[in-house]
Order: sequence, then C-alpha cells, then structure tokens
Amino acid sequence: MMNCRDATRLMSEAQERPLSIAERVSLKLHVIMCSGCQNFKNQMGTLRLMTRAYAKGETGTLIRKDNIEPMDKSS
Repeated sequence: MMNCRDATRLMSEAQERPLSIAERVSLKLHVIMCSGCQNFKNQMGTLRLMTRAYAKGETGTLIRKDNIEPMDKSS
C-alpha cells in the first residue's frame, strides 16, 4: 500500500512526466482512501490554476477553482 509521502511525490511528479499505469492505479487507490492526500491534490490543482492566471496577467484577483473567474476579495 502506498503511503502519503509516496503519493504526494507522485502527484508532484505527474506535473513533470507521465505516470506509469501502475503508478496511476496505486495513486488513485491511495487518494480515494486518504482525505489528507485528497486535500493535497485539490490544493495542487488550485495552485496550478492560480499560477496560470498570474502568468496571463490576471494579478490582484482571487481565482475560483471551478471556472477561473475573478472573485471579490472580501469573500
């Protein structure tokens, strides 16, 4: 069984290279059962969206993960 350290490492590596089928299956099974790694995966996705928005020049706004629209900062 994969541990959280290996799971987070694979999630990070997946941004740089394609994972093997065995890696993807093991990672998916772990993430299904581990709320901490589910949170990490979601946070990585949010950071990825925010950095893409920043690279496009959308600075000074908060980004909603579901559709990448600017949000009011007071929310």
